[in-house]
Amino acid sequence: MLAMHLFRCYKQFLSNTRTNMKNPPKLRVYFSDFFGVTPEEISQHGSFNISLINDLPLFIDPFLIFNSSKDEYKILHEDIIKYVRFLKSKASEKILPGLVKSWYHFPEIKENWLGFSKSGNSGRGLGAKFASQLKFELTSIFKDFGEEESGGTHLSKLTLIKGGVGKDSISDFTCNLIKGYLAQYTEDFSLKHIDKSRLQKFNLDKVFFNYETQTWAGKTFTLPRFNGQYILLTPSDILTKDDAWISHQGLIEDFSAIIGSVSNDQLRAQIDNYFRRNLRLAKPRKSDYEKAAELVIAKYPQLLDIYVSQRVKNGDDATSENIEKINAAQEVFVKNLSALIKNVATTEFYETSPNSYAEGMQRIAYLKHVIEKQDGYRIFYLRGKPISREADLQVMFKLTWFASAYSFDAEVNNGRGPSDFLVSYGSGDKSVIEFKLAKNSKLEQNIKNQADVYSDASRATHPPIKVILYFTDSELTKVNRMLDKAKLRECKEIILIDARVKESASKI
Repeated sequence: MLAMHLFRCYKQFLSNTRTNMKNPPKLRVYFSDFFGVTPEEISQHGSFNISLINDLPLFIDPFLIFNSSKDEYKILHEDIIKYVRFLKSKASEKILPGLVKSWYHFPEIKENWLGFSKSGNSGRGLGAKFASQLKFELTSIFKDFGEEESGGTHLSKLTLIKGGVGKDSISDFTCNLIKGYLAQYTEDFSLKHIDKSRLQKFNLDKVFFNYETQTWAGKTFTLPRFNGQYILLTPSDILTKDDAWISHQGLIEDFSAIIGSVSNDQLRAQIDNYFRRNLRLAKPRKSDYEKAAELVIAKYPQLLDIYVSQRVKNGDDATSENIEKINAAQEVFVKNLSALIKNVATTEFYETSPNSYAEGMQRIAYLKHVIEKQDGYRIFYLRGKPISREADLQVMFKLTWFASAYSFDAEVNNGRGPSDFLVSYGSGDKSVIEFKLAKNSKLEQNIKNQADVYSDASRATHPPIKVILYFTDSELTKVNRMLDKAKLRECKEIILIDARVKESASKI
């Protein structure tokens, strides 16, 4: 029965594909598509060609602003540090709630279409939790902020304590503190390259801080208009991916070398002894190592300055590494993905269906065909290696889905944790879609429980759909073993997509 069902679907798929090959729809994904400019013009301005469908997983690294030779960036860095010093001067005082909101609270700048959201461009912003954590850190472990004896003053330093101010918060904070610069940067490009009918004057708040009145002031800019909102472009040379140059993960990875860099041999021995006493286990796990390092840092916070000094000393590597990261992001999220979208557009991928379940199954069938039979698998490889971050895969999937008449919301959380996608057409027609890498260490648990639980929580009206992308023979064997164990090998809602390297379709 299943084989016959798949044969009928595939036969219809081939018929639809031949029908639509000649007239694929015109699709828009990137800033250049929506505003009638060329990718080359955006690149010449120094900007990243953002998607206006979904945030791209890039963020501003304040160290790149500090490390730049550009005079305007040096001014930006000084302004950032000046404002944090101001916050530090107020952190130990009893501040009225209204002033806490004015000084410490900031909205997420969703208008730059960058960050960590996997659906659209909405995030959380910086509210009471951020304010409380920042005030605490500026009066405790970072009480010397702005007065460091070595390493200099860097905003990223505030991310070095686990459970403290995270990298996403610092990136949002940085973006808020340079919002005026980004708005002017975007206005300069827009007035030169974009038709006036697509521009609008917007009054942006919290653009400049007046230290005499201790208040924020706004300013009006002429910016691109999209769905009633303004758009901000961001220079590529201050963007990074995955981790900032100064990061908690980097601190832990370099911890032994940091201890070894303590110049006072007596103090170095004391720190090393304290670290080993807290490590205890003969064969410590990574988490044990991290916990021991955190205890040492709490007792000897000067180690943070040593780490920062080392990163500053190797700052030129940050610039070169981030050029590679941004070039890779450009290749994966713009160049390769554009090729995939162009391919799927020759099918009926972007045609609507009677319900969300049928649409989900049909689109996945089209996507599977393009990936397996039309060299589409190539977009999931970067310099010969498959992508490793499931979050990147899910963003790519979102960007291919954008033209649907149905809502398509990533990471919908309806009480039991996030499912990857919820395709819906109103509250009466919902289907859950999970999009996973076969290498996911929790895949077996996911196959058995996760999507079904989420489907119930979201009150989905159709069976959950699970899509699993595999890159190797061993991954395929592992997934099939899991499916056999769960007695789900014949489940049509579990779709495997073969992304193994193949001989080019043009050579077959």
